[in-house]
Amino acid sequence: MARTTRLLHCPPEAVFAVLADGWTYPSWVVGASRMRAVDENWPEPGSRIFHSVGVWPALIDDETEVTEWDAPHRAAFIARGWPIGEARIVIEVRPHRDGCVVRMHEYAVRGPMQYVPSVLTDPLIDLRNREALHRLGYLAEGQWANDETDERSTPDDRGE
Repeated sequence: MARTTRLLHCPPEAVFAVLADGWTYPSWVVGASRMRAVDENWPEPGSRIFHSVGVWPALIDDETEVTEWDAPHRAAFIARGWPIGEARIVIEVRPHRDGCVVRMHEYAVRGPMQYVPSVLTDPLIDLRNREALHRLGYLAEGQWANDETDERSTPDDRGE
């Protein structure tokens, strides 16, 4: 199982505000190229977002489903990307004196990738998820900095 961690300079609520907006998915998930639809009840468990992966003309239309939503602490998803397979992704967020620590766990649950040894896949997944958390940080910290949440960070909080 690949585990990736990043410190973000915003509260956990700002991270979950981004996760709760299904339309932002391709903005922070590496490989997702566009959104097609978001269930009205997103991010309730069982709700789905419909996205495409890849670059035109080689696009794969697929979906991601919420399996757990405990904002602002933990969320879990099943991301489908056939023919590669399906992955379980868990995002855990905990407060930190400088903002919050976000930890992302990912592992294959169905399809051919579940049979590839993790010693081969985990470093690549970690590399991709480092970039995903970097992008998620831009969105969450930017939202926080632009006063789109209940409280506002200061330039010192953001390291400016």
